[in-house]
Amino acid sequence: MITQRLRHLAAVCLAVICMTTVSYAQASDLEFVTVERPPFAMSDGDAPTGFSVDLMTAIATEMGQTVSFEIVDSFPDMLDRVESITADGAIANISITRDREARMDFSQPIYHGGLRIMVPRNQERDTIWSTLFSLDLALAILAAFALLLGGGMLMWFFERDKQPYFEGNARQAMFPSFWWALNLVVNGGFEERMPRSTFGRLFGTFLVISSLFVVSVFVAHITASLTVSAISGSIHSVSDLDGKRVGTTEGSTASIFLEDRGMVYSGYDSLDALLGDFEQGELDAVIFDGPILAHYAQNEGARYGEVLDSVFRPESYGIALPTGSPLREDINVALLRLIETGAYSDLSVKWFGGPR
Repeated sequence: MITQRLRHLAAVCLAVICMTTVSYAQASDLEFVTVERPPFAMSDGDAPTGFSVDLMTAIATEMGQTVSFEIVDSFPDMLDRVESITADGAIANISITRDREARMDFSQPIYHGGLRIMVPRNQERDTIWSTLFSLDLALAILAAFALLLGGGMLMWFFERDKQPYFEGNARQAMFPSFWWALNLVVNGGFEERMPRSTFGRLFGTFLVISSLFVVSVFVAHITASLTVSAISGSIHSVSDLDGKRVGTTEGSTASIFLEDRGMVYSGYDSLDALLGDFEQGELDAVIFDGPILAHYAQNEGARYGEVLDSVFRPESYGIALPTGSPLREDINVALLRLIETGAYSDLSVKWFGGPR
């Protein structure tokens, strides 16, 4: 009887010990929030994946803990969770800025990126074609045709009774007269069809001399229009954004950059909405984090956009933590250990093709 009671007591004690151990393990788990930002974080079925997810998992392992992730709807929601201390931290493409540093703590930088510009693919070619089929160019060509036709018909009026080429009524003479004026401007005229009347010769001489200036001015105008349109229609840097339809997400460092410089832009609640309008041709340029744009342009957005090479505003991304978080030192130590052992470099190669 006593032995049975001892066994029962031992079982209860063992259960209590197990429950205590499980509770302790659960209390030690880290709960992090992130947001959909390929390749830093993205949903893959039930479990999120990405550079940030892999990195934080490796950091937690170095700390002897486990970590779970929750993908929230927006970037501001993610940072609010950190400020309200309803999560142990947040990890994604979170730029370390003065304003954010005043509201929360950050780890050592986990990635060095920055703002870049994405433009429609083949923008140079699109600009040239749009210029070639522009209304101004069409009007200039029509004006040239009208001048040639008017000059040819005037010559027909002077020469219609003087040589066989200009015989016939006005309707019959329209094309021959136009062709004569075109050859006069382009080739200097037909030697065998030299004007014979006094007014015809005077008018022909005037046409030859004036055509030298008219052709030069016309060619210069067309060339200048094509050149200016190609230059002004293309985006190569931030200085080319004036007058363009620029978009970014609200509350991002890109939006702050544009506001500080008084630049007009369209703000979007989500990255998906921003990229959706870009794909529909509603935007001339997207300003956002370079790694995010590069991943998009190399994958699902390959048909729509290309990212300019230069990073016009370098930024460092960090792990956001509540102010005074006791995890900061341990996370920094674990991160530096991953860098020293080469594990960080392996993750960078896996998700970005090289270290950053």
